[in-house]
Amino acid sequence: MARKPKKDMGILEVEKPPRVSPWAWLRNRFFAGMVIAAPIVVTFSILQFFITYIDSRVVPWLPEALRPQTYLNYAVPGFGLIVLVLFLTILGAITTNLIGRSVVGLMDRALSRIPIVRTVYSAFKQIVDVFANNPTEQFQECVLIEFPKQGTWCLGFLAAPARGEIKTVLGEEFIGVFVPTTPNPTSGFIMYVKAEEVIRMHMSVEEGARMILSAGLVVPEHPEVKAALEAVNGKKA
Repeated sequence: MARKPKKDMGILEVEKPPRVSPWAWLRNRFFAGMVIAAPIVVTFSILQFFITYIDSRVVPWLPEALRPQTYLNYAVPGFGLIVLVLFLTILGAITTNLIGRSVVGLMDRALSRIPIVRTVYSAFKQIVDVFANNPTEQFQECVLIEFPKQGTWCLGFLAAPARGEIKTVLGEEFIGVFVPTTPNPTSGFIMYVKAEEVIRMHMSVEEGARMILSAGLVVPEHPEVKAALEAVNGKKA
């Protein structure tokens, strides 16, 4: 009969990790570096595009004596952005006094009477006024609602309770929910649903926006999972 190998008592056999070929090692390190570098490169690329775009629009409006390339023979990146920030600051300081408010009021009435311009101007002005003057009315909560049919759910942002004519027609139990589209959250649908049919989420508006931008690939962790991970990391420390 074949003898069974004896087991060494008290000795744990450590399983050796499988050997990795040089090519696999290089490939894994390459993808690890790409994962780290990609967000940084994309961020700086967007900033560069933004700064270049503003410079190309602002600098040509400046007289030759105020352009850096007149004296340095090359364009200074971000100079147009600095000029724009200074201009908006000065404009804000001027329009806060009595004369400035009067001029702004005259321009507002003039733009509101032009047939085609008033449609775009009034709509955009209302949006800016909501976010500038009513910070409590901004999106503050992520919710789930059944849309576009029963049994399917989509992520939305809680807007505000029904008001005005909508409140009169539907009732006080309805609330407004903005349902953004993927991957462009600036467009979407405003829907009024009953408050009891809305599922409120723990994730923040920023986390919900990232989830929509990534088409559901970037999903924030649930608070219970975060607490469990923090507890494990605390024990290890």
